[in-house]
Amino acid sequence: MVQVIYKAFDILELVAQANGQALSLTEISASLGLSQPTAANIINTMVDRNYLEHIGRKKGYKLGPASFRLTNEVAYEEDLVSASKDAMEKLTQQINETCLLGILRNNKRYILHNVNSDQDIQVQIRSERNVYETASGRLLLAYLNVKERERFIQVNGLPDKQLWEEASTPKSLDIALNHIREEKLATTHFTTNHIVGFAVPIFLQKQVIAGLSVFLPEYRCSEEKKVQIVGFLRNAALEIEQSYLKKSENV
Repeated sequence: MVQVIYKAFDILELVAQANGQALSLTEISASLGLSQPTAANIINTMVDRNYLEHIGRKKGYKLGPASFRLTNEVAYEEDLVSASKDAMEKLTQQINETCLLGILRNNKRYILHNVNSDQDIQVQIRSERNVYETASGRLLLAYLNVKERERFIQVNGLPDKQLWEEASTPKSLDIALNHIREEKLATTHFTTNHIVGFAVPIFLQKQVIAGLSVFLPEYRCSEEKKVQIVGFLRNAALEIEQSYLKKSENV
């Protein structure tokens, strides 16, 4: 009998029984009779594997995406995904390019939902990506508060010059993130793989809760199409905000 595995399952079951409410380290350790260092070590591993999600120092932990993938359920951020599906389907029909709904989780850009185009050549997507690599990751980083952004940089460092050369120093990163907030738009253009990406924020009560993005091969991205994509992205984000607000009010 491996005690640490039993304890990990106890933690997972306890958090699952909280019905979406985050539990603090203190609450978890007290409920299960574990020392805080022991609980913290197990929880950190579970966070790293995405079975738990760290919501914040004061808020605690809730189930992460890997827990929901075990049962093929879509309960993870279900309301936001539900509010986004129609607008995202419409967006992909309008521009015939793949779009995705992204959030920040455990210092990565995580995809909640995506709608694929019917183009013969499509850009491969991964559910988790380095924040600096993606338009939606950069966008979401820009809207973190100062303390959250500082913690992110302490853990992840500054962007590699090959990923984001114009933001590879503390000062230039601040300038780049300020520009994203001013424009409410983040873009990426990687000449190595010839991929272009665009992302806009989705707001709820003046807080950014997700990023909506489109990415496509460089050869399909004319100047005219860039303008078209950004316009349709902004319209879709507004539709999602309105839909999500209605769902929130009806809860």
